Amino acid sequence: MLYFIKFLYTTFLLPPGFFIIIFALFSCWLFKRDRKAAIILAVITFLFYISSTPFLSDPLTRTLENKYHPSSFIKGDVIVMLGGGATLNTPDIDGQGHLSGYAANRLITAARLYRITGLPVILSGGKVYSDTGNESHIAKRQLIGLGVPEGKILVEDKSLNTEQNALYTKQLLQKYNFKRPVLVTSAFHMRRAVLDFNKIGVNMTPYPTDYKTNTNFKFKAAMFIPSASKILDTSIIIKEYLGILALRMS
Repeated sequence: MLYFIKFLYTTFLLPPGFFIIIFALFSCWLFKRDRKAAIILAVITFLFYISSTPFLSDPLTRTLENKYHPSSFIKGDVIVMLGGGATLNTPDIDGQGHLSGYAANRLITAARLYRITGLPVILSGGKVYSDTGNESHIAKRQLIGLGVPEGKILVEDKSLNTEQNALYTKQLLQKYNFKRPVLVTSAFHMRRAVLDFNKIGVNMTPYPTDYKTNTNFKFKAAMFIPSASKILDTSIIIKEYLGILALRMS
């Protein structure tokens, strides 16, 4: 009963399901009046629908997330964590500003790796927009709150994208003579991040985290229920592939 209720309000009452149904009904109404326009609208509606379901989003995401796997044995001399968004002045336990969901998951992994290895941590990420927080500054405060000594944390606070993450982190690696960096970022983002670092001659040991999908495929009817989160996931993966394509062509 619970799943049936969730299906009803997700499909009929909440976006994007509500809009998909409206577009589909309008396409049917339009068919007798302008068949060509109705077909075009139906195709657009179907693409909108399928891109908002786990049926498309999850396998697409898995193509990136299954590229690298975290190692049970860490071979490195420094942990590098990439930022992924932050709020500016939201209240926190010991200050202001929070990391986004992606970056917060990366932070947890970086903190756990520090506890296992004792390696220093480089936090890479700046203030991307005027109304967002400085990612590495917030991450540093929260890492200290999680028990990582301040002396073990290095901050790269200028980068605005992954390409700059790689460029400015390389300067810190050279300055402190680190040779075997372990890269922590979201699994869906790891392939592009590794390419950006390799492009400037830095070999990273990938340690992916923040997974969006299960490793193995398992069919279920719920895969065809649309949701706003799956539209976001599909958009993110398309963005990653466009970034990878741009890197390979440059």
